[in-house]
Amino acid sequence: MSTLRQRMTEAMVLRGFAERTQETYLACVTALAKHYGRSPDTLDKATIQAYLLHLIAERKLAYASVNQAVCAIRFLFGVVLEQREARFDIPMAKVPTRLPQILTRDEVARLLNSARDIRARTLLTTTYAAGLRLSEVCALQVSDIESSPDRMCLKVRQGKGGKDRYTLLSPRLLETLRLYWHVARPKHWLFPSRAGAPLDGKTVGRFYHAAREASGIPHGGGIHTLRHCFATHLLEAGVDIHTIQRLLGHGHVGTTMRYFHLARSHLTGTTPPLELLTPG
Repeated sequence: MSTLRQRMTEAMVLRGFAERTQETYLACVTALAKHYGRSPDTLDKATIQAYLLHLIAERKLAYASVNQAVCAIRFLFGVVLEQREARFDIPMAKVPTRLPQILTRDEVARLLNSARDIRARTLLTTTYAAGLRLSEVCALQVSDIESSPDRMCLKVRQGKGGKDRYTLLSPRLLETLRLYWHVARPKHWLFPSRAGAPLDGKTVGRFYHAAREASGIPHGGGIHTLRHCFATHLLEAGVDIHTIQRLLGHGHVGTTMRYFHLARSHLTGTTPPLELLTPG
């Protein structure tokens, strides 16, 4: 796998794949190789289909995880091995549509106030206030805070799809970040580990779940819930969908549109059709 791994890595780098996508694709192909005990480039269509069936039927993986494996395998054979003539009949599994869980504003405030220390509280506050993904909040640098009165924004480096963007930096968030800086004095990474590297996702996830448990909010979902809350609460406040799309870094507005289903103002402010009927 070492030579093949290097070729696959180089192909992904040349195409601008995000680091997290590279890691996911390599993990999927490595798992395939370990399952059969041989290099993936020696496997045929039937063998690969049997592996995918194994992931679904025996390992009971979520459809999203199986889809990742399919994409990684297609990239390996179609791009890295240049076997474009080999048409793998691998159907993409459909991901069941589930609406994400949304916390109320009061619940978000309780959760943030229940964080175990100033670093955890500031990190969770930043995630919610700027609508960040887990990887994005981990990668924040001190220099990404643009606090001049004519700017007031937070730079997000290499978000999903390898794209930079700017998102909200509210006066309240800026005040929270300044208080945190005076205590922690981060030099490069905004939320560094003890070793000076960016915090890893598992540590950040523990911050979130610990705060949620301390606040008494029932478990459900992970830290990505705060990003969903950011979008939904903006929509409820009357912010237009295209602005929310840009702040979230969505490539297509259709991805952002699902928050219409979650915004309470759009539900409570709508007259049910039964009420429009003339009494008989």
